[in-house]
Amino acid sequence: MKQLESRQYTIGAIFLGIGIIFLIRLFYVQVIDTHYKLDADNNVLRTIVKYPARGLIYDRNEELLVYNEAAYDLMIVPKQVEKEFDTIGFCSLLEIPIEDYREKFKKAKKYSRHKASIFEKEISAKSYAKIQEQLFNYPGFFVQTRTLRTYPQQTAAHLLGYVGEASPKVIKKNNYYKSGDHIGISGIEKQYETALRGKRGQEVQMVDVFNRHKGQFMDGAYDTTAISGGDIQLTLDAKLQAYGELLMQNKKGSIVAIDPQTGEVLALISMPTYDPNLLVGRSRSRNYAKLSIDTLKPLFNRALMAKYPPGSTFKSINALIGLQEEVLTPNTRYSCSRGYRFGSRKMGCHPHPSPVNLEYSIQTSCNAYYCNVFRSIIDKYPSAEEGYNVWRNYVTNFGLGKKTGIDLPNELSGFVPETEYYDRYYLKGKWHSTTILSLAIGQGELGFTPMQMANMVSTIANKGYYITPHIAKEIDGKPIRELDSTIVRNESGIDAQHFKEVVEAMYQVVEKGTGTSAKIDSLQVCGKTGTVQNPHGDDHSTFIAFAPKDNPKIALSVYVENGYWGSRWAAPIAGLLIEEY
Repeated sequence: MKQLESRQYTIGAIFLGIGIIFLIRLFYVQVIDTHYKLDADNNVLRTIVKYPARGLIYDRNEELLVYNEAAYDLMIVPKQVEKEFDTIGFCSLLEIPIEDYREKFKKAKKYSRHKASIFEKEISAKSYAKIQEQLFNYPGFFVQTRTLRTYPQQTAAHLLGYVGEASPKVIKKNNYYKSGDHIGISGIEKQYETALRGKRGQEVQMVDVFNRHKGQFMDGAYDTTAISGGDIQLTLDAKLQAYGELLMQNKKGSIVAIDPQTGEVLALISMPTYDPNLLVGRSRSRNYAKLSIDTLKPLFNRALMAKYPPGSTFKSINALIGLQEEVLTPNTRYSCSRGYRFGSRKMGCHPHPSPVNLEYSIQTSCNAYYCNVFRSIIDKYPSAEEGYNVWRNYVTNFGLGKKTGIDLPNELSGFVPETEYYDRYYLKGKWHSTTILSLAIGQGELGFTPMQMANMVSTIANKGYYITPHIAKEIDGKPIRELDSTIVRNESGIDAQHFKEVVEAMYQVVEKGTGTSAKIDSLQVCGKTGTVQNPHGDDHSTFIAFAPKDNPKIALSVYVENGYWGSRWAAPIAGLLIEEY
């Protein structure tokens, strides 16, 4: 009996142990382990991301430059896709090869078998209309809406920029973005991404076994509304921008136009350009690849990134520095015998009457005059290094050789060498004003962007200062000047009284000098031509200008690569733009 009783307890203990194990496992499955809960939820619930519409972009006259059109992302939940799947019919519906289907399905499974991910993104409304009719035949697939950018005027591609999918690197760095989100990649879209992007929302739906929508989960208790991005009004004049692009058609170069009184950028043109609509939607990657290998470099923003010597346009700056340093007066005369001789060398010049004073030196663009002026500035000081640093400080005060601070990404700083640069090449104390004499006529090592050159002209137009250039005018109705404290007045260090002579000389350049092709009846235009030496081919044509003379409303720089002389292409283009504005 005792033996049977002992067995009874043993068997009871075994059953009790098994029962406890089942209870523990049940508790783990129902409470701790969420795997089955996810399976259950994913079978009946679907979370739809509500992408906000990005903010609209307008020009200064409230012309619409960028708006949104409906598009659709085809989503996939791999676990819900049937094993017996009409792959060929599905690929035909989407117009994709079967290899793409396999690759995308594999990628989705790698991401998650239970969570939805994008299978085919940015389907146009026209394509979606056909897909929608057949989608119920393919369980595991559903659609969520988003918007795509549209550029009705097809201009200002480099300035406006484009939108693309956030990269894994961006997602890792910024926890706002998730896979499939769009982000500004360049231009205004990138610079003002935070203001333009808005805020995502979501909608939690109940679906049946056929993946059909059966209503909102808990009457929408977990739904949130997408908040549209803020609208931006630019300082850009869309009509002027389009006209400038037309004038630069089939040319390489750039135009930058600024309102000198406010620092507002009126036009920013880089040629060759491209239709910004090419970098939208499913064809973006294919089009970007084609544009990136184009030998004309249409993706390259010459206005902010190309560095050119200023050429003879720079003589106006050397004249102003000479006046400020009191080594030059309006009546100072220098002779020119087809150039300037120094030692055994000679810097050539074109034939013109000699000697010349300050006004005529700018009007006729005399190289010899500015060799004398430059040497007198540098040689005024005990050493070339000291004189050069004084000269260089004036130059950079005009916004040259450094970033202007414009509210666009990827601006390059240009180049005005520091003394260490020449010490490295010629040894410290072994170089003099004649060693770097090419700087007198805007050549040598100098390299400025068209944006910086336009800034320089604005400083002359304002008689001594420039306002930080900017492209945004208002964000959601709030003036950018109130929102951005970096837009300030920047002083050149040149007294206002010295600009009178230089401005008059630039007026004479257009009236009867080298820039008469920019002349406009009944409007006083001030300008300066430049022929920029180019070791890689024909010289570049450049021109700087502002108008009207006494109350400037527009200042601009024009560069036409391989355009020979400043008067040949750049000056007439500048004149036409000023007249249009």
